[in-house]
Amino acid sequence: MPSEAAVIEAVPAAPPKSRRWETRRNIGDKVYKWILTVAAVSVLLIIAGTIYELTMGSRQSIAAFGLRFFSDSNWDPGRHLFGALPFILGTLYSSFWALVLALPIGLFTAIFLSEMAPRWLERPVSFMVELLAAIPSVVYGLWGLFVLQPFLVKYFEGPIANGPLAALPIFGGTANGYDMLSASVILAIMVLPYITAVSRDILRAIPRTVREASYALGATSWETIKGVVLPYARAGIIGAVMLGFGRALGETMAVTMVIGNAPIFKTDLFSSGYTLASVIANELAEASGLYRSALIEIGLCLFLITLVVNAAAKLLIYYTAQDLNATGGKK
Repeated sequence: MPSEAAVIEAVPAAPPKSRRWETRRNIGDKVYKWILTVAAVSVLLIIAGTIYELTMGSRQSIAAFGLRFFSDSNWDPGRHLFGALPFILGTLYSSFWALVLALPIGLFTAIFLSEMAPRWLERPVSFMVELLAAIPSVVYGLWGLFVLQPFLVKYFEGPIANGPLAALPIFGGTANGYDMLSASVILAIMVLPYITAVSRDILRAIPRTVREASYALGATSWETIKGVVLPYARAGIIGAVMLGFGRALGETMAVTMVIGNAPIFKTDLFSSGYTLASVIANELAEASGLYRSALIEIGLCLFLITLVVNAAAKLLIYYTAQDLNATGGKK
């Protein structure tokens, strides 16, 4: 019989504790990697599924009108005539004026917060600006109905409609508050935190050495901001504006409550209008058949426009951040 020592020697030794721990850690890393992969792929599947469902829901409208749906201005559910051009133009027009109003305020605020504000003031102002993004859309709409519209009619629309500026094509209508101007002002307030926050972060990411080099050459603070900082952050600021534009395109409740909801488009800011989102919110509940299909096709159009705009904005911000990191260092 083999000796006790031989038996003990024949039994394989247990793997070291560190090796067992390494094996368990590798399994955990693989599981974690698969969870992250599934989460990322699920986002793409959700987007693809949304496009598919919207396309299937709008098949009847696509077959009946084709591309004419996007160029026809006639929207008459009673006669089964549907053209989305007034809504597309209304969406783009209101969003354009929202950016015209919000961009200067948002950019100047971002410059102040990143370049000039003392620490005790910068943090509360940043918090209040970002808080604007957390206010529900319907609250903005109620504020627009009871505060903004009376103010605009009394102090802005009324004096302009009765003055020499009424001859301009953008101020030719009757001042009633339910118009494109009210919708644009509401949208400007809603996109302001996006433009401000992203622009501020881009400006903060510019290396301190860039500013110091400008000051070393004798430039003032204003000359440094105008000639060095803003050109350096141009692409990122454009991306911030496009993010705000994408936010304005899809806004629904606040715009629906103040724009007047008329299926027409005029360049007059004092006239009522419609947007892609507001027409869906107002009319989908009572629609059926071809009418419902046309509204779903409007949703498909809005989804694709918003997707393209936000993707372009993200790409601009990404490449700007890559350029800043390549220069080395942050503020």
